[in-house]
Amino acid sequence: MRRSFSKTDAERFFALLRTAEPEPKTELRYLNAFTLLVAVVLSAQATDRSVNKATAGLFELADTPGKMAALGEEIIAHHIRTIGLYRTKAKNVAALSRALIEQHHGEVPRDRAALEALPGVGRKTANVVLNVAFGEPTIAVDTHIFRVANRTGLAPGKTPLAVEMGLERIVPAAYRQQAHHWLILHGRYVCMARKPHCPVCTVRGLCRFEAKTAEPGTADGTLEGRGARTRRGAFALDNTAEPVKPRTQKAKAQRRKVHRAKRA
Repeated sequence: MRRSFSKTDAERFFALLRTAEPEPKTELRYLNAFTLLVAVVLSAQATDRSVNKATAGLFELADTPGKMAALGEEIIAHHIRTIGLYRTKAKNVAALSRALIEQHHGEVPRDRAALEALPGVGRKTANVVLNVAFGEPTIAVDTHIFRVANRTGLAPGKTPLAVEMGLERIVPAAYRQQAHHWLILHGRYVCMARKPHCPVCTVRGLCRFEAKTAEPGTADGTLEGRGARTRRGAFALDNTAEPVKPRTQKAKAQRRKVHRAKRA
């Protein structure tokens, strides 16, 4: 059974993440609370990059619930057609825009229950809006946070809600406001699903994950002077060294030729 995180461990964990990325922010592009809400709704089962490309033109035309409702479902769908489930999402964006007008005077409510009552809005989306738009110390558990919390042992849980509650208990108050940003970025660029970059993980010493990956050519996965292939080098131990160049087909062919010669 893995050793649980103590309050001291959690303090060190987030202090290290803060040192690597002092001012973490959402990578979704938005103009105000309404466009943030729309962007988060669209980001379900889609990358932030794909959402940002789709919303660039959409938000130029509609940055308020009134303007979005006036566009209508078909025009919204046309702008976001490159995103998965775009027709369902277009329907939800049009509907939530009308709901904001009819129920909240065209304003995004600062209330979890009111947000979750909007079409297409769940707990995760509500938490993101409360945190980013209104400065609430909420933690939105997406797939990245769910993975990081369970893999590291920070706040293990079988459901997103269980992980959220675990994080609420373990994350120090001083780090609560930005905790989900640090965890998302860490999961997106270092603690990746298929092959995490354990050798350059800034919280490696605290992580309870037993099957840590090793850098090719090293015995224990430790690195000296090699940076992580991450966003702006964030969350890496050292990003000053030259990156490892990928092997070319020509080099591979030459290597095979040498091996055949040795066997002969």
